[in-house]
Amino acid sequence: MAAIPPALLIVDRQALTVLQRVMEAARPAEGCALLLGTTGSSWHLQCVWPCLNCWPEAAERSRRFALDPREQLLAQRWARRQGVQVLGCAHSHPSSEAIPSAIDLALTLAPSLLLIQGRDGLWRAWWHSDDPLGLRELPLSPAADCYRQGLAPADA
Repeated sequence: MAAIPPALLIVDRQALTVLQRVMEAARPAEGCALLLGTTGSSWHLQCVWPCLNCWPEAAERSRRFALDPREQLLAQRWARRQGVQVLGCAHSHPSSEAIPSAIDLALTLAPSLLLIQGRDGLWRAWWHSDDPLGLRELPLSPAADCYRQGLAPADA
């Protein structure tokens, strides 16, 4: 993953629809997925790789998530063949705001992109890094703004 954060995260409407459905299917547990796409000054999220929440304690999956390392390797191999890369991960917070928790940050290798859906259904993108800026929110493309307002995109 690039060490320089994107100026904007562009999210395809289809990818956003897939993300919504992955998170809904996981409820009441936290849903999770890998984000695939291209980088540049803006990053373009084009594909979602749904993952199973494999947090070791099943009773804690409503507020914790873990990705299976094997799924991550499969996604990376597939992405390379498709000419895209793993941009980061997405997950839901069914009972809290779309802000990375201390555990989210502790378990995420920086630098990394995090896309989080809060209990209100709204999405927020975050750049987690080891530099002095640390954690900062990233702007999302207009397609994602539909979900910020609780509306479905017109062509979903």
